[in-house]
Amino acid sequence: MEKFEDRRPSWDEYFMGMAKLTAQRSTCLRRKVGAVIVKDKHIIATGYNGAPRGLSHCAELGGCLREQLKVPSGQRHELCRALHAEQNAIIQAATLGQSIEGANIYITHQPCSICSKMIINAGISRIVVNEGYPDELATNLLEEAGIKVVKLESAE
Repeated sequence: MEKFEDRRPSWDEYFMGMAKLTAQRSTCLRRKVGAVIVKDKHIIATGYNGAPRGLSHCAELGGCLREQLKVPSGQRHELCRALHAEQNAIIQAATLGQSIEGANIYITHQPCSICSKMIINAGISRIVVNEGYPDELATNLLEEAGIKVVKLESAE
């Protein structure tokens, strides 16, 4: 007989589910990403990728500039109008005055090199992702910083 606990998601699955839900708010036309920062099993902040507060989204401006220029995934982030999900989550924590030193971050996709540098400096100690991302520099930076990246296999 199956126990009640056997049907409950693990903490990693639970918070990744929250990251996936958060990603649904994304306004990015290319990739919908969500991030949830967790400390002591409590959600500190969430973020999704999209244009800065109060500015028009790419869909409202006629499309994605990186798509129009055929920029490969993982390159030329400076051309993107949006902030990344991780950036928005870190900014939200700062705005709310919440320390994220030693926290975990759950992200639907592995972070890029820019977000990886922010995660390192924010003192986040563990990253859980659902999908990879083609940014070798990001992988090298996180490895050098000693930040563990866990790929959570999707149960869907």
